[in-house]
Amino acid sequence: MNETKKTRKKNWGGILVKFAVLCFTLAVLVSLIGRQVQIRQKQDHLARLEEQLNAQNLKNQELKNAIDNEDGLAEYAERRAREDLDFAKPHERVFVDMGGE
Repeated sequence: MNETKKTRKKNWGGILVKFAVLCFTLAVLVSLIGRQVQIRQKQDHLARLEEQLNAQNLKNQELKNAIDNEDGLAEYAERRAREDLDFAKPHERVFVDMGGE
């Protein structure tokens, strides 16, 4: 009987070690998956920021070109006033297309 009790204790010890290794492995997997999700979110955010940066660089280049050429500056200001602020010259008629595409 003593041998069977020792064998049972050894079996429980082995089972506990295997369970601990399994729990550790699961914890590592969950952690890795969480990190991968964070990495993907950060990559998406970076892509959006790069798009914004490219758009701003284009705007900056347009402004630099306008500053370099005085006529260009006046044209730029007029275009911005027309497009962004809906300004019009005196006695000018502005037609707005209300039809859908």
